[in-house]
Amino acid sequence: MKTAFRSAICATLAIFSRSSLNPTHHSHSPILFHRNRRAALFPAKPSLFTSMASSDAPLSPTIHVLEKQFEEFRHQLDDSGSLRDRIRSVSIEIESATRLMHSSLMLVHQSRPLPEVLEKATGQIDALRGLFSKLAEIMRECPGQYYRYHGDWRSETQAVVSVLAFMHYLETESLLLHAEAEEKLGLNPSEFGLDTEDYLTGICFMSNDLPRYVVNRVTAGDYDCPRKVLAFLTDLHAAFRMLNLRNDFLRKKFDGMKYDLRKVEEVHYDVKIRGLATDAESKGDGEKS
Repeated sequence: MKTAFRSAICATLAIFSRSSLNPTHHSHSPILFHRNRRAALFPAKPSLFTSMASSDAPLSPTIHVLEKQFEEFRHQLDDSGSLRDRIRSVSIEIESATRLMHSSLMLVHQSRPLPEVLEKATGQIDALRGLFSKLAEIMRECPGQYYRYHGDWRSETQAVVSVLAFMHYLETESLLLHAEAEEKLGLNPSEFGLDTEDYLTGICFMSNDLPRYVVNRVTAGDYDCPRKVLAFLTDLHAAFRMLNLRNDFLRKKFDGMKYDLRKVEEVHYDVKIRGLATDAESKGDGEKS
């Protein structure tokens, strides 16, 4: 029994050794047999790139039309990307100049002399005018595409309007009008103007600085400031209520103006109830009653 088992094992090993030494026997291997059978039953699908690259395969009649169309798309996207890069480069410079102006204006909260504060901030207006002139030159290269690229300088413009409006209020205690903002920036409405929603959003941003300004002015002994700012914000809030705001972002900013108005009202009430109101304010309140 053991002898027969050993003979069978030896015969099997001899067969495998002969097949491994003789390459002609590989085709009879069970593994290769199953592989060949699977390949015959499930042939591989031809690759799309192989079929397109094959010289024997007929070309589609629309391939030239597609190539021409997508080549035009490629050029358009490259030109648009290059234009956006130039716009964003100018926008970064506008943001930098606006940041310098804003940091100078923040000195007003430290009871610095107003002429000194305004002088430092006003020095950046010429730089802003030159940067917006660059933007206008870039947009002249693609007429009619203002709102296609408008988003690349929208937030920077809103910040500029906010700073200019705050400066204007400190100088005149009145609102910076849309036409006045365009004039300060050297903008031509017929070519490259100031978007209305950007102006309105910038005005809403400006109102955020007024409550802090009022508190610091009262701390410095200017007890008439709350009355003036309250009258200004009340008129501004009433003017905004005339608008049917469909822009969600602008509407939210306008809603924030209500809280600015409420904060100023609280400061004004505190000043009045403590008997710190000036004679001019008392006379004004008497005339209203």
